[in-house]
Amino acid sequence: MRRRIGITLGDPAGIGPEVVEKALASGKLDRQFDYEIVRAPTPRQALEIAARRCLAGELVGVATGPIAKRQVAPWPGQTEFLAHLSRTKRFAMMLATDKLRVAVVTTHLPLRQVADQITGRKIREVVALTNDFCRRLGIRRPRIAVTGLNPHAGEGGLLGDEERRIIAPAIKRSINATGPHSADTIFYRAYHGQFDAVVAMYHDQGLGPFKLLAFDNGVNVTLGLPFIRTSPDHGTAPDIAGKGIARPDGMIAAINLIAKLAGKR
Repeated sequence: MRRRIGITLGDPAGIGPEVVEKALASGKLDRQFDYEIVRAPTPRQALEIAARRCLAGELVGVATGPIAKRQVAPWPGQTEFLAHLSRTKRFAMMLATDKLRVAVVTTHLPLRQVADQITGRKIREVVALTNDFCRRLGIRRPRIAVTGLNPHAGEGGLLGDEERRIIAPAIKRSINATGPHSADTIFYRAYHGQFDAVVAMYHDQGLGPFKLLAFDNGVNVTLGLPFIRTSPDHGTAPDIAGKGIARPDGMIAAINLIAKLAGKR
């Protein structure tokens, strides 16, 4: 019996069902796996079923369609909800393509709370998870760039001291990491091959540059789970739902990344 990858449709009022249908019909999916749509009355129930089946070994991983955040409240997103379901304490959100991989130290927080939530321990955890992910892709010695929090990575303390107090010491205690690098240039350098991954301090610092470069085919990966979980990096896009114009590139890439990672296990 061939191994099976689960797929959830996401929000039925969004483009999830359309991009899943187009992905399955594209002829671009890895042929060594079977694919199964995990169905349930609500998107939240579908996630619960998919997680349970992954944990039971019935699925090698799950590609999740986009949902509205309120559908997994009080958790701020699917990343945190799946970590809760699997009782995972050390996890991180990464967005990935073949040319750029970006993980974030903090995820769905108001910006005014970010600085207080950045700790040396959390930075080291995200760097370690990023390092493990890159190695699973076959990168033997990943080059991981860690950003600063402040403009120009603090400018030697003139624009903030988080780099000196927290970020730099954490980098020194991490493997394969350098920095803190200025966030206004590091994504360009990583995209052009100087680094294998970037660890950013907060959501928009990392995801803004990534989506500019890879909005249509970027993949959201939850690092640290006991199973593989991916998703397209776009949202539900209700403004174009039902019009037949949604692109399936992100869902195709999300499903194929599961196949790639599962094939290397």
